[in-house]
Amino acid sequence: MKDTMEAYWHWLCSSLAGEPSLLWRLIGQYKTPRDIFYAKEEELTARFPRNPKAITGLCEKRKGWEFEREWESLRRKGVVFISCEHPAYPRRLSVIPQKPGGLFVRGGQPEDASPSIAIVGARVCSPYGKSAALWFGRELARAGVQIVSGMAAGIDGFGHQGAFEGGGKTFGVLGGGVDICYPEFHRDLYMKLEREGGLLSEYPPGTRPMRHLFPLRNRIISGLADAIIIIEAKEKSGSLITADLALEQGKDVYAVPGRLEDPLSAGCNNLIRQGSGIALFPEQILEEMGITPKFGEQNRKCRKIVLEKAEDIVYSCLGLQAKNPEELSLESGLTLTEVLRTLTGLELKGYAKEIYKNNYIRVL
Repeated sequence: MKDTMEAYWHWLCSSLAGEPSLLWRLIGQYKTPRDIFYAKEEELTARFPRNPKAITGLCEKRKGWEFEREWESLRRKGVVFISCEHPAYPRRLSVIPQKPGGLFVRGGQPEDASPSIAIVGARVCSPYGKSAALWFGRELARAGVQIVSGMAAGIDGFGHQGAFEGGGKTFGVLGGGVDICYPEFHRDLYMKLEREGGLLSEYPPGTRPMRHLFPLRNRIISGLADAIIIIEAKEKSGSLITADLALEQGKDVYAVPGRLEDPLSAGCNNLIRQGSGIALFPEQILEEMGITPKFGEQNRKCRKIVLEKAEDIVYSCLGLQAKNPEELSLESGLTLTEVLRTLTGLELKGYAKEIYKNNYIRVL
């Protein structure tokens, strides 16, 4: 293993985690990670005088580096390292600016041949945001779309959850090592991603999640996707960084609109004002991206909603924004008693959900 280029990439990526700019400037000077490994410290310092701390760390790392031991350590942790020169490196990532020199992977990774969409948004989200993330994740996954997100609290987690509900594949890009579950309360999701999807990071195992690492990993989330959907984002949300990166990478950006007075929707509404796509329905996203759902015509027919007249009226009034029975009565023209009885029927059939007392949303 010592004399393989993959082993040298492993060393370089482990030594310069979080320094993609310096990594690629080094490669620009030395061409291969092997040549960097054997370069003298004085020469490296002279060529890169603006990065003394990183260069010192790089040189210190190689002093105690044992290729076989480090590779075996990955194997014991159930982690695979894939360099940017390896045939298994994701095709989508290979063309983005400052691509990761390599990825540490637990489980699987997105397939190049299948469509992929990222779902990201607020860590502290509303019931509206939760419902939207579950809905888009579930329906896109049912159509054969891979869902990519960051396993964070809030929208990210619900996007992953929705994808699993839809029987699809979903992948978490972490802001730390793939051997560290963060946040800890996502332990069940973390384990499920490892078993049925995948966990990816450019940071080596053992890297603790730190605030400054998350913006960097966002370029990987957008890089692994063909498009990105933002669901709930404040005016200065980190999700907007992901949107900017996606645009730089030439990806389509969609935002789910929200109430004008809701701070959680300010970022999304601003994106729409600036010309981003508007995410209204999963089917709309599929159509605009030219994605043919994997489920056949027969499956689509089976999923058609068959409702009684009153149920159809109330169902058409429901959406992702919660409404109470009084509002539904005014909109539908039905009496309050009829609305309450109809809501019970819709809940039993799985087409409506009470997300908090007397407030209902549509379930598709």
